[in-house]
Amino acid sequence: MEPFTTLTSRTVVLARTNIDTDQIIPARFLTTTTRAGLGERLFADWRYDERGAPRAHFPLNQPAAAGCRILVAGRNFGCGSSREHAPWALVDYGFRAVISTEIADIFRNNALKNGLLPVIVAEPIAQRLMAQPGAEVTISVEHCTLTLPDGRSVPFVLEPLARHCLLEGIDELGFLLARAPQIDAFERRT
Repeated sequence: MEPFTTLTSRTVVLARTNIDTDQIIPARFLTTTTRAGLGERLFADWRYDERGAPRAHFPLNQPAAAGCRILVAGRNFGCGSSREHAPWALVDYGFRAVISTEIADIFRNNALKNGLLPVIVAEPIAQRLMAQPGAEVTISVEHCTLTLPDGRSVPFVLEPLARHCLLEGIDELGFLLARAPQIDAFERRT
């Protein structure tokens, strides 16, 4: 996982509410235990028609979406099952952050463990971003701020351990392994 300190990117807007994990990555694609290739199946039922052809109107299929690393979505993003494949698909596609007014807890935890930053913002901020697809924003993990297209910065909440892991580009196991000498010393004392 690459360290996540600051990200400046244009946004892709998916202005739907209650986007569940089965919509993010349909169950029929959960036959793999690796992340590679899941991005191609991201939002498959919305991105492709029954013949597998891209639907031109879907935001990820539009030329302006190319290279965007931030997804702005409606309320209650990531609800549904606890499948870890959902953040895997988003990261494999190229996203590093999801911005919404509400992100489901289990999805949020899975996202953070896989290098995807869930950013929760107030409704007026979300509405402003949804009205401006392709707007450029900057996310600072170090300062826990989202800088809007008008230059205004708004704070977001990020737990200290998740922040540390994102900044270092490690997961929780990497965090623990880096402390192996201290753990061994503690075990020898007890």
